[in-house]
Amino acid sequence: MCNLAIFASGSGSNAENIATYFSANPNVCIALIATENSNAYVLERAKRLAIPTHLFTMDELKSGEVLSKLTGQNINFVVLAGFLKMIPSEMVRHFNKRIVNIHPALLPKYGGKGMYGMRVHSAVIEAGEKESGITIHYVNEHYDEGDIIFQARCSVLSHDTPESLAQKVHQLEWKYYPIIIEQLLHDKCH
Repeated sequence: MCNLAIFASGSGSNAENIATYFSANPNVCIALIATENSNAYVLERAKRLAIPTHLFTMDELKSGEVLSKLTGQNINFVVLAGFLKMIPSEMVRHFNKRIVNIHPALLPKYGGKGMYGMRVHSAVIEAGEKESGITIHYVNEHYDEGDIIFQARCSVLSHDTPESLAQKVHQLEWKYYPIIIEQLLHDKCH
């Protein structure tokens, strides 16, 4: 059994998509959905899906309390799905190559602190890029700089707005993130 923890800061559409994808898989358990945001809609999604949640403070994340919670629950793998905070070095080391993130652009461009959501899509359009997409990568001690695992692309058309580009990118996220996680779990949990 592979126990996953999903970290999310906001709506949680990717978290729900991942949980739904793995709901029929007897070898994978979404053991926990964790957030630092008490107003995050992901908490409602988790309740509806009957997945335990953990609400934590940034001090608890930095002090190692969250890491202790994860190890206490035998978490094997951590998925960031719209989690906007830096993962502490101690946690990165503990889960070496077992924490993944998805970024709504083709890294290494349009990554780093503050580059999330509509900010990314606006920057891509303003730069006149002809394509964008998603990047799934391992998490290290720096925003969006871990080793790239997978990328998928979509066209950026002249009439695209940040909102329309976001929809295209979301479609790629929902299609590929669970599949790539499943491939990684096959290597990391067996």
